[in-house]
Amino acid sequence: MTVLQSKASIRAALAENTRANIIDVATREFSDKGFAGARIDEIAEKTNSSKRMIYYYFGGKEGLYQAVLEQSYAGIREREQAQNFDAMSAEEAMRALVVHTFDYHMTHPEFVRLVMNENILHGAHIEGVSGIKSRNRSVVNALKRMLDKGVEEGVFREGVDPLDLHMTMSALCFFNVSNRYTLRAIFGVDTSVPKARTKRREQVVACVLSYVRR
Repeated sequence: MTVLQSKASIRAALAENTRANIIDVATREFSDKGFAGARIDEIAEKTNSSKRMIYYYFGGKEGLYQAVLEQSYAGIREREQAQNFDAMSAEEAMRALVVHTFDYHMTHPEFVRLVMNENILHGAHIEGVSGIKSRNRSVVNALKRMLDKGVEEGVFREGVDPLDLHMTMSALCFFNVSNRYTLRAIFGVDTSVPKARTKRREQVVACVLSYVRR
């Protein structure tokens, strides 16, 4: 490697670190304050960068927000693909996917808040996120393979729509995080404590498996 190539590699690595740092801080700001409440000035103050660099990398507030959405959705999809569900039996894979989905939502509440905020905005920004549709089709395709395998193995019933199942599974896992504070205020239940979380996770697994079984 030449000196020029070495310097170029260092600059590229620094640029990637700067970009990652901006997205990390922006994720917290947008998830806590929403798109309208977050401020580029405040994000710049909390990063190792500047307002000028944010505009350089992302073009502005909307571009940064879309980059945050892209990374947030990529996070859950990439972790799903790393589970190797295809190597499991159908029922084992379905259980593992539900557990993964539930745990991801619980450990990434910022993802839940970002999704909630984008729905408040009527999905105004998400369609502009590169690859958002193709990336999220992966989980529906994975569910279809599980369902088909389950029918072949004689454990799942025929006719279950994978997209409908995805929506049901997501809703059950999402609720535990999205309604955490109102549930605690009204019923005195803290869904974040380990005992309550484990109990609820098993209930969600049971609901999904009961729905797909023969």
